[in-house]
Amino acid sequence: MVHDTVRVNAPLRQVYDQWTRFEEFPRFMHGVVAVERSDERHLHWRTSIVGIRREFDTEIVDQLPDERIAWRTVGGGTHQRGVVTFTPIDATHTRVRLAMEMEPEGPAERAAAALGIVSARVAGDLRRFKHFVEDRHAATGGRRDRLRPGDAAGPAGAPGPGPVPVTDTDPPPDPPDAPPGRQPMPPR
Repeated sequence: MVHDTVRVNAPLRQVYDQWTRFEEFPRFMHGVVAVERSDERHLHWRTSIVGIRREFDTEIVDQLPDERIAWRTVGGGTHQRGVVTFTPIDATHTRVRLAMEMEPEGPAERAAAALGIVSARVAGDLRRFKHFVEDRHAATGGRRDRLRPGDAAGPAGAPGPGPVPVTDTDPPPDPPDAPPGRQPMPPR
């Protein structure tokens, strides 16, 4: 489990709307070459991290505007799932919290995960997102669709999964100045 939190000096709606501009992820996420939207729920990713190139698809399994977006990979050899939550601190500041689970592929990725390189990359990506939003002073657009877990199609069009219970592997609670509550990770 990898998780990190960043405080963005921008209003909640602006921060959330910018995050939903997935096509702009390469501007602040190192290693992300491109993200293309297939439909309202599916994204195709191309990455290149330390010379390892990958392409994979993700499905948004839960999206509640101004609160959270949860996703999972579908098909292929890349296995990850995660949730990003948005919490207003006040009218002009927002807390963004990202939690991800991923299965490293091969010895190089297992070593990177064990050495904390993956955690450091996530923290760096969140810091770059913070600066990206703060430097723009306005979101470049946004998707405000409500997508529910039960609406997500599972393999071969099977009904989507229900919520995943909170477990001991979930990230620690938010810092003391944050409202209580955690969102469960979406199913894979």
